[in-house]
Amino acid sequence: INEEEEEDMVDPLETIRTKCEQTEHCVHYKERLEACETRVGSKSNTTEECTEELFDFLHARDHCVAHKLFHIVK
Repeated sequence: INEEEEEDMVDPLETIRTKCEQTEHCVHYKERLEACETRVGSKSNTTEECTEELFDFLHARDHCVAHKLFHIVK
């Protein structure tokens, strides 16, 4: 594989993650995460870190990815 072909290659996992992030279930968690990040970013002194929102989003996305990836690998 030359460098040009390598640049054109797309990781199927990234493609599936992107599709999963657009599902209604994941969009809900992504919106909560973004709202938290905005809230935290607007404060100069806060201990809030959005960890729970990030984990909820990643869990929802990875749950979707696992189902879609399983069908591709089979």
